[in-house]
Amino acid sequence: MTNDKQQVNVIGGGLAGTEAAWQIAQAGVPVVLHEMRPVRLSPAHHTVELAELVCSNSFGAKSSDRAAGLLHEELRRLGSIIIGKADQHAVPAGGALAVDRAVFSRELTETLASHPLIELQREEVPQITTTGVVVLTTGPLTSPALAEDLQQFTGLEYFSFFDAASPIVVGESINRDIAFMASRYDKGEAAYLNCPMNREQYRHFWEELCAAQKAELKDFEQETAKFFEGCLPIEEMARRGEDTMRYGPLKPVGLFDARKGDFRAPENQHQRPYAVVQLRQEDKAGQLWNMVGFQTNLRWGEQKRVFRLIPGLEEAEFVRMGVMHRNTFLNAPELLQPTLQFKKRSTLLAAGQLVGTESYTAAAAGGWLAGTNAARLVLGLELVTMPPTTMMGALFDFISSASPKHFQPMPPNFGILPELPVRIKNKRERYGAYRDRALADLDGWLSRLRVSAAEKLLYSNNITLTYSDSKLLN
Repeated sequence: MTNDKQQVNVIGGGLAGTEAAWQIAQAGVPVVLHEMRPVRLSPAHHTVELAELVCSNSFGAKSSDRAAGLLHEELRRLGSIIIGKADQHAVPAGGALAVDRAVFSRELTETLASHPLIELQREEVPQITTTGVVVLTTGPLTSPALAEDLQQFTGLEYFSFFDAASPIVVGESINRDIAFMASRYDKGEAAYLNCPMNREQYRHFWEELCAAQKAELKDFEQETAKFFEGCLPIEEMARRGEDTMRYGPLKPVGLFDARKGDFRAPENQHQRPYAVVQLRQEDKAGQLWNMVGFQTNLRWGEQKRVFRLIPGLEEAEFVRMGVMHRNTFLNAPELLQPTLQFKKRSTLLAAGQLVGTESYTAAAAGGWLAGTNAARLVLGLELVTMPPTTMMGALFDFISSASPKHFQPMPPNFGILPELPVRIKNKRERYGAYRDRALADLDGWLSRLRVSAAEKLLYSNNITLTYSDSKLLN
């Protein structure tokens, strides 16, 4: 196969950009992947690897009757490199798909850098290339120069919200006499360390958390900050009410210390924790543990002081403190088509958090669709959209058709899927029905492929990534 096809430029080497570049190259189209690190660093990244996982090492629930798990399964069937590597480098996390983030990012970097059709360029791109096919995947931390150029191109203001990362603790510094291993309702392997609190301990922790000093936002404008509800800083959650955390990340329901007997037994009900702080394994060796739901913008000294009030973390050694940064995203309904093309320029596509999708898996899904359609543009093929009954199809339909006036970032969730033909009251059964319909429709979409002999040859090394005639989706 010759490489005389027009090359595609992908700007941004996060999850979406990595996925997009891979899909373009797998289609036989040359691609240049531009990543500004280490030439220009971001306020949130810690390495120069592609697809670095900044906030957490978890891709969300594994089960396909959960929104994130369904999106995982859809991407597996579409040949996603991100989900493939996540499966390969998974670490124990109960019902969640979590990875050894260092190995995950390093292997993705090596895999893409060694692909004969991918050229990795370490440079800042201050302006959008005006010719050829371009995929924009610069994420929530787009460089100021490129952000300004993009704003001029769109003619619209960005929306912004604040995102934050949780601290990571050394496993050996956690008091295992207090912390116990368990997953909620004993689901899956016991993969979380749980630090239980009684009422007095919780109230003291809550009071100190509310009074703790926050870090200055420096270049950020506090008065314009808006928090994304799915990633609230723990101190912001605490300030919303004494019990807010107990109904959120510190929820004690379904967590039992087997060493003290079965809390579900009537005679042991008085031993149930009032609140529980969970820590999720960060690496395969179990040496590092992420404080689940503890995204924060507290001063580092305050983090150590307050978080060491948690039973079991009195001597905690922190290898990474919580940080907070501003995310930017586009008003996608105003700007994008369901194919992830810009309405003003069909050869410019975008994906990832920049377009208002939330979660690692959603970023990979956007990269898959934008990369797929970028390759098809070069090859002169009709572009594709996903069936709206799939999680991918519903997500990208939402961001391209929601009300522009009230648009906010959207994570994968069953609420954006079309209603089932028959109402199912039981939530678990209803989610299972959504899953069954989504995967059946995705399989049907893939089975109705109409590919020419030339296209079959083009995709001979990755036949699962061939596509249906878009007319079949109308």
